[in-house]
Amino acid sequence: MCDACVMRAVKDRMMSRRQLFTGSAALGLAAAAAAMPASAQAATGVHDLTHTLHEGFPTFFGEPQFVAEKLFDFAKDGFNLYNLTINEHTGTHIDSPLHFSADGTSVDELPLSQLVAPLCVVDIAAKAADNADAQVTPDDLKAWIAANGEIPQNACIAMHSGWADKVDTEEFRNFDGTAMHFPGFHVEAVQMLMDETEAVSIGVDTLSLDFGASPDFATHYAWLPSGRFGIEGLAGLGALPAAGATIVIGAPKHKRGTGGPARIFAMV
Repeated sequence: MCDACVMRAVKDRMMSRRQLFTGSAALGLAAAAAAMPASAQAATGVHDLTHTLHEGFPTFFGEPQFVAEKLFDFAKDGFNLYNLTINEHTGTHIDSPLHFSADGTSVDELPLSQLVAPLCVVDIAAKAADNADAQVTPDDLKAWIAANGEIPQNACIAMHSGWADKVDTEEFRNFDGTAMHFPGFHVEAVQMLMDETEAVSIGVDTLSLDFGASPDFATHYAWLPSGRFGIEGLAGLGALPAAGATIVIGAPKHKRGTGGPARIFAMV
């Protein structure tokens, strides 16, 4: 078949699909609403916790980890299509247990039951403003529990340090020539979560579960091999209550993945 014939066939199929989507949009939305859990329908707001990924997005190693190559253009080809080259640990993304273990759970194997979870926001923004190397400690967790009650089963514990506001500046990596400086979870805090709660995930609004100057990734090595997972590069945590929100984690599903960019949001 000639190239022109192929392109014409593609355009015809696209037009047919547009008409189908237009005619069925209202029906599809109604069906989705009917299928939505009652708790989700009762939510008063949905908050995006995902940064927009782009080629200049800051990375742990300082080098670009996302490339979008345009292969087809609408003006010339009748449709747009990009080829993406992405490091798994870029932007707002998941750290699966396999990331820091020899044979842990890969990102495609994470149970669905763990991807919709009660969200506990631990706010350390005040101390992070004074100390870039601030960490979530057991005392921070105890203060959260004293104010909000016990940490729920299956919970995601998210650190709000205010670092998401720095994402488009050099301060996000905060590299001094020798080490980066940004907040994270202290290993003793995740040990407390493992010993005393049934939390299954932790999240940070920085580049790493460990604080930036960590010499040994102690938090990664404690938390991930236990079968639990992490989320790095969260946005928008400052708009959420300390307790009561539900996080929805749109984890990627590529075989034996150690993680990957994810669309994450919270319902309040």
